Amino acid sequence: MGISHGLGPAADHADGIAVIRAAVERGVTLFDTAEVYGPYVNEEVVGEALAPYRDRVNIATKFGFSFDDNGRQTGVTSEPAHIKTAVDGSLRRLGVETIDLLYQHRVDPSVPIEDVAGTVKELIADGKVRHFGLSEAGVQTIRRAHAVQPVTALQSEYSLWWREPEEEILPTLEELGIGFVPFSPLGRGFLTGRIDPTTSFGQNDIRSSIPRFTPEARAANQALVDLLATVAARHDAAPGQVALAWLLAQKPWIVPIPGTRRVERLEENTAAADLALSDDDLRQIRDAVSEIQVAGARYPEHMQRWIDR
Repeated sequence: MGISHGLGPAADHADGIAVIRAAVERGVTLFDTAEVYGPYVNEEVVGEALAPYRDRVNIATKFGFSFDDNGRQTGVTSEPAHIKTAVDGSLRRLGVETIDLLYQHRVDPSVPIEDVAGTVKELIADGKVRHFGLSEAGVQTIRRAHAVQPVTALQSEYSLWWREPEEEILPTLEELGIGFVPFSPLGRGFLTGRIDPTTSFGQNDIRSSIPRFTPEARAANQALVDLLATVAARHDAAPGQVALAWLLAQKPWIVPIPGTRRVERLEENTAAADLALSDDDLRQIRDAVSEIQVAGARYPEHMQRWIDR
């Protein structure tokens, strides 16, 4: 996402291609995009970058938002006809015959989830899609969708500063055999330790509108970064690597998707897969986090309504 959308000005096209290809060469096999990233342009970047490696990677994309004539996002929609049109557009922009993993980006309360799952089931039968996913869906929505078309993965936010999925989502996924793909596993950069109360965000950086990123919230949440830094020091690692290693230690079917525009950060993130946290490390993190109250909502109010519960 961040290469094209949401975290400031889009990266240079060639630089975006280069960092995606560098990820492939470092063993990354799952790449995540969406029609809304840009909108549209990120799928083109991902498709161009991965064209030489198509047999080595899995590409995930998403439908579920509506746009006006100027390409501005206007809301959520998962009408069956819209899904089919969106998928045809994604296939064209990605330059592929089949989407490996297709997510509903956000639940549309006006369309029964059974209709959404049934439409994706048809797309799978047509060979346009391999696997069905949901994003930010609640437990009942997951169960209802799964009964129509098996859900391969749920993509929702999960990290040391957003642990709500542990309450109901993770047990449900384990019961149903559904994988979990945490987005923002580094807390939109905060858990790397490179953001402090003095950091400024541009107008087209989504963090400028998120309550959790006000200077006051960042100051209050520094305790979480300090905890990660303490554990990282024992392993000669970076705080962000500990945050990713913690996620990987929760369940074997959790696949976090950290994003970056820079090869050096890519290398840092992928190295987290080799960081083995000890039982003492995990116990220290668990006990400390239970005492830390994270300040600030994770979305502005107008985006909260898109979260299915």
